[in-house]
Amino acid sequence: MSSVIELENIKKDYHLGDSVHHALKGINLTVNEGELIAIMGASGAGKSTLMNIIGLLDNPSSGLYKLDGCDVSTLTDDQRSNIRNLKIGFVFQSFFLLPRLTALLNAELPLMYRGVKPSERKKRATEALEKVGMGDFIHRKPNELSGGQMQRVAIARALTANPAVILADEPTGALDSKIGQDVMNLFKRLNKEDSVTTIIVTHDPGVGAQCQRTIHVKDGLVHEAEGSNA
Repeated sequence: MSSVIELENIKKDYHLGDSVHHALKGINLTVNEGELIAIMGASGAGKSTLMNIIGLLDNPSSGLYKLDGCDVSTLTDDQRSNIRNLKIGFVFQSFFLLPRLTALLNAELPLMYRGVKPSERKKRATEALEKVGMGDFIHRKPNELSGGQMQRVAIARALTANPAVILADEPTGALDSKIGQDVMNLFKRLNKEDSVTTIIVTHDPGVGAQCQRTIHVKDGLVHEAEGSNA
């Protein structure tokens, strides 16, 4: 099984005046292709910092980060942006759908940034929306959808780009328990049927318990739960 993410002794320091805050103190983590992983941790533990580095939203102060076999540890902002668009699909708690665009056009966005021709964009976005159960809603705008439906569109948007990994930040946090479970069932189905490598950042133990592995971040270090959850 090949690795999609390799973190070796990743550290992140923030300079606050004359003091230094060590947000990450030497993270070692491997995520293999086809895994469904939860990253959990209390506020201030370093969970968000780790997520930002994995998502190429920030660079580590030191250490090695390989994404899909490529060393991305010291990329420039422009290089990170390009690799991020190619390799990572994001799903956020607040959906971040563009309100004036239909579900179809929202799902096409990553391919627009890549310069993919319109016919191919439409085909791939439609397929992704059908895969997440939104095939009958492709022409609806976000204000015509429920919270769960909007999150399904956001997941389709991530899938459209065929990323190496989907990074989901509190994807059930804005949903009630039933709809949140529907979204988790979708993540699990995509992982099982299509081997979509997925990392879910969450504070919800119920979400973490449904993933194959649970990584706890505490005091800038990672601690993996023993055994498999799934």
